[in-house]
Amino acid sequence: MATLRHFRLKTDNQGIAWLHFDHAESNANVLSADVLAELGSVLDRFHKNPPRGLVILSDKPSGFIAGADVKEFTHLTERHRALNLIQVAHKRFESLATLPCPTLARIHGYCLGGGLELALACRYRVALDDAKTRLGLPEVLLGIHPGFGGSVRLIRRIGAPAAFQLMLSGRTVDAAKAARLGLVDHAVPERHWDRACRQILKTQPPQKRPSRLATWADTAPVRPLLAFFLNRQVAKRAPAQHYPAPHALIDLWRRHGAHSDSMFQAEAESVADLLLSDTSRNLVRMFFLRERLKGLGKESADFARVHVVGAGTMGGDIAAWCASKGLTASLQDREPKYIAPAVKRAYRLFKRRFKAKHEETAARDRLIPDPKGFQVDRADIVVEAIVENLDVKRALYREIEPELAPDALLATNTSSLPLEELAAGLQHPERLVGIHFFNPVAKMQLVEVVRGSHTDDDSADRAAAFVRAIDRLPLPVKSAPGFLVNRVLMPYLLEAVVLLEEGIPADAVDRAATEFGMPMGPIRLADTVGLDICLAVAEILTENLGGEVPRLLRDKVAAGELGVKSGTGFYRYQRDKPIVWRKSTSSLPRRTIEERLILRLLNECVAVLREKVVEDPDLVDAGMVFGAGFAPFRGGPMHYLKQHGIAETQQKLAEFAFTYGPRFQPDPGWDKLQIPA
Repeated sequence: MATLRHFRLKTDNQGIAWLHFDHAESNANVLSADVLAELGSVLDRFHKNPPRGLVILSDKPSGFIAGADVKEFTHLTERHRALNLIQVAHKRFESLATLPCPTLARIHGYCLGGGLELALACRYRVALDDAKTRLGLPEVLLGIHPGFGGSVRLIRRIGAPAAFQLMLSGRTVDAAKAARLGLVDHAVPERHWDRACRQILKTQPPQKRPSRLATWADTAPVRPLLAFFLNRQVAKRAPAQHYPAPHALIDLWRRHGAHSDSMFQAEAESVADLLLSDTSRNLVRMFFLRERLKGLGKESADFARVHVVGAGTMGGDIAAWCASKGLTASLQDREPKYIAPAVKRAYRLFKRRFKAKHEETAARDRLIPDPKGFQVDRADIVVEAIVENLDVKRALYREIEPELAPDALLATNTSSLPLEELAAGLQHPERLVGIHFFNPVAKMQLVEVVRGSHTDDDSADRAAAFVRAIDRLPLPVKSAPGFLVNRVLMPYLLEAVVLLEEGIPADAVDRAATEFGMPMGPIRLADTVGLDICLAVAEILTENLGGEVPRLLRDKVAAGELGVKSGTGFYRYQRDKPIVWRKSTSSLPRRTIEERLILRLLNECVAVLREKVVEDPDLVDAGMVFGAGFAPFRGGPMHYLKQHGIAETQQKLAEFAFTYGPRFQPDPGWDKLQIPA
């Protein structure tokens, strides 16, 4: 086995073979074609000369196996090549499953996708009971479903109901939850890890099986009923026309059943088709854009303490999120009574995030109410999240700048004010950066890292590192009104309000957007954000960039109808849900409504590129998908524009400018727009 590059084989004095996986060309273990070839040669040897037992383990600190090599997906242009790749993996995993000796996967860190499918092909699995251990089958997030035999083996292992909960959501579970599900045989602390592996191989206990009830769900009479229910549930968040993978998975199981060997071939055929679909290609594209954003903020260990000024919804939730990610977070406001609601929300977050009581308690201890600001001088970064008022923010900076540690960052969570104006009067303007979170902080992945003309390279780099340290995606943007996400979203939202003024029902406007692929319609979104906030941002942007704020928006705010938080906005709300009695009919075709909304959004995307608010079209796509929820299966607005046709879209804008007014006038950037392949 001297020719192995990715594996290292050791046999101990008990005759147990320990196969160490250490991908030679990657920081994480992935299942590439050459890895599968090497694995095949090792398994062929063991079929001829089996050891007393085989343990497969990872030498990568990050985890066991992160999944298939997604880069190889991008080179697949023909179905037979995709099918061949999948069938090779099937052959290797079946070879592992049929070895004439007990086999065990020793799991730590990430065990995802193809990595979990490989582990399921082993007879036993032992996971490290550690906060970093995560197991799951997230293939639906790439527009496919498990394809290396996982959809069959997982259902056989834990039953159809539990298996579909994992596969259709793409979510991951920790080691303890995996043990309760039967996904792993044991979750053990590190000191017992190797001993547990040896003991299982020595005693060879019966393999865990799902309950009789879970097994019954995979029988021919029950599958159609459960499949119908699953399809209905999935369609609510992933319509089949946009996201075919989960529906394909349900259908192939309905037809074949996991206890039929024909499902292995059906799984391979299905994934081969899905890999070549536009949805999968676009979701894979978003996967790589996510990796690019991660790389823009190298993780850094020098952030231990954060001080947040402003305990409103944003400030309080920023402090809570930082505390949940291991930082000591102090929270300042005028009086303790303004901090108390934020602490209450934080405790709810900790209860949801941490299953172990000691972890929840530790997070509570890391959140420090600090109404007097005593912790400012100890913070590595101070985040200002107070009212959007230039004079008030400047006054705060004058007060706290003398207290800052020499190397501390001063960050503002402003959503629209230019940093150049905020920096006026600072002794060290080079340390001021924008770190713009989106609401809700605990769910929105993107954080805009705003660089003013005064911000130095080190401060910008450290701000991005801070964002990564709290497990968020940093998007570098230039200081400009609205930055990227709010700047691009606002014309889209305002056009929706104009449609309302023209008499188009709110649910018809929202339906056009969601059928395009948006997660929420623009009217619902405006109500959720708060119409007062929308108005404030709209006024700042129109003052700087031109345009008009619809009278209807001003009237709603003046009447105190602010959306969800007031119970009434463009919709009436009951328990935060809009009251819509029936689908309304619209005098305007759905296609026209969609075009008016999306064209204004695309036009603004071109404008921010022309102004170099972000570096390139890919970052526009990343920002709008991860920060605003632009339909991920379309690959981002600029990618959608390229596929839709630049010249054709520019022409449509010109037509709409003639019909509806100058707000549709194509931006000057269209004439020189280039979107790389």
